[in-house]
Amino acid sequence: MKFEDQRKLMIQQQIERRGIVDPRVLEAFYKVERHLFVDEDARHLAYNDSPLGIGSGQTISQPYIVALMMELADVQPDHKVLEIGTGSGYQTALLAEIAKEVYTVERIHVLIERAKILLQELGYENIFYKSGDGTRGWEGSFPVCKEFDRIIVSAAAPEVPASLIEQLAIGGKLVIPAGQRSFQELILVERKENGYEETRHGGCTFVPLIGEEGWHEY
Repeated sequence: MKFEDQRKLMIQQQIERRGIVDPRVLEAFYKVERHLFVDEDARHLAYNDSPLGIGSGQTISQPYIVALMMELADVQPDHKVLEIGTGSGYQTALLAEIAKEVYTVERIHVLIERAKILLQELGYENIFYKSGDGTRGWEGSFPVCKEFDRIIVSAAAPEVPASLIEQLAIGGKLVIPAGQRSFQELILVERKENGYEETRHGGCTFVPLIGEEGWHEY
């Protein structure tokens, strides 16, 4: 089966059937070719309903979970989005299809360099890259951006990092898996004029968010 047909089936059976309805999210999934973001020897698995290894102990997340996080975030075309955990660059591309600008952070240098090369080859010009501690967000990076409309974290933290909360604009939304190292809940944090509102959206399992305000390496 051609990759294009596999991608359509993935969207219909794994994403739409599970209740994802945001038209911008669905359109982005149709546009971005997931098989380009995995190793060649795993491309036949690219549209499976599962995460896949991308090296350095990291994974490209299950397609449905990526779609769920993006729908919870409710990304709009005028938004500046901070992504923590570039990984393969797949979610970065999906976000770049919708948002005005995407600022992506990855602590593993080889991964962000590989993703940057691919994303630039694919023609994305609205993505900015940082290699460093994702728990500190975009702090001290260029171009300067001190607050974001949306923040999506693609690794699991013991709790929501304070630095990320501080970089969330009023009216903004942050999506993050948080909890134990082996199992988490997907949390949506919304910043209000007078504080924050937190809701939980089911269990999940992500690789740990390593950093000053996350987990420490073993």
